[in-house]
Amino acid sequence: MAYYEHVFIARPDLSPAQAETLVEDVKTMIEEKGGKVAKTEYWGLRNLAYRIEKNRKGHYGLVDIEAPADVIAELDRRQRLSEDIIRHMTLRVDELDEKPSAILSKKDDRRRRDDRR
Repeated sequence: MAYYEHVFIARPDLSPAQAETLVEDVKTMIEEKGGKVAKTEYWGLRNLAYRIEKNRKGHYGLVDIEAPADVIAELDRRQRLSEDIIRHMTLRVDELDEKPSAILSKKDDRRRRDDRR
């Protein structure tokens, strides 16, 4: 099985709980199809670099996956059909990183600096 990183952007009018539910739905679908999920992250509501479908913000989610290609094809199909997903991208990687992503580690660094004050 191959390793993948899947990132998606959901509509900004969703609540954070609904966005986290989308991450869990992706995880559940992958595990039902025979894949393994190594890590899931919800990055929160973030500004977009450019407008997508008249939206300036979006809820970001990341899922690290170990699965065969047919599971990824099904994930792609479901994300294309979902009205809640604005954009998504799946990249094949050589190995999965167990550490938190750069986005989450950046947030932790800010919190540590604020605690020092």
